[in-house]
Amino acid sequence: MKKYIYLAIISVCGVFSSCGEYNKLLKSTNTDYQYEAAKEFFGTGKFSKAASLLEGLVTVMKGTDRAEESLYMLGMTYYNETDYQTASHYFTTYYNTYPRGQYVESARYHSGKALFLDTPEPRLDQSGTYKAIQELQLFLEYFPSSPHHAEVQQMIFDLQDKLVIKDYMAAKLYYDLGDYSGNFTYTTTGNNYLAAIVTAQNALKDYPYTKMREDLSILILRAKYDMAKQSVLEKKPERMRDTIDEYYAFTNEFPESKYKKEVEAIFKDASKYVGNLEEEEE
Repeated sequence: MKKYIYLAIISVCGVFSSCGEYNKLLKSTNTDYQYEAAKEFFGTGKFSKAASLLEGLVTVMKGTDRAEESLYMLGMTYYNETDYQTASHYFTTYYNTYPRGQYVESARYHSGKALFLDTPEPRLDQSGTYKAIQELQLFLEYFPSSPHHAEVQQMIFDLQDKLVIKDYMAAKLYYDLGDYSGNFTYTTTGNNYLAAIVTAQNALKDYPYTKMREDLSILILRAKYDMAKQSVLEKKPERMRDTIDEYYAFTNEFPESKYKKEVEAIFKDASKYVGNLEEEEE
């Protein structure tokens, strides 16, 4: 008997969706009818219609055996509609409400992936990126043996790369501003080159395995060299020696660097400058 009722519901659901009487379905007080219709809409990819029904059902069905599935399905409707923030909200609500629920692994996975897919490009505020990393890391803690483990780990790496790019762009901006600042003597530590160095060094410290390690390292070397060139006379020997130390650190780590020609030119000039200054001091 239940089978025939279900088939009837599907048929009526098709009528509602085709003849514009969908609002009658929304206003119906028959929650079983709405529930089966929502599942049918979901199964046929009519996610916005499914969501509208499920929004009401998750409240009125609270405490019933269908409430759990309705809440999970609601998250999936928004996920499939690419409304990732809303999807993550409902997945989070699901696993907080049903910590041992049937769909808890999938809910945590999709919550993290939804936030991952919603992260902005590197030049924008990265608050969402940090949130996505946290959600994905929690997934790995709860489900270390999940078949999604490798994919989730890669998503975390990709998000960390986004943060590194953000730091690199900030460091590069400081460096470029240093170029535009004119012939200042830099008698204090408050200058754009130093800000570029600190920003790049912090990025390397926070993400030591980043694929942008070489680009951050050359930026540090350039900034130290240019800061030394524009320093007052008494600070030049110390800063040029610091540049040479940075050169050795760079060439030891990247012996076949794509910046090799530039790096050697910096070393040659810095060595000469240090030598000349030492002769003057004698």
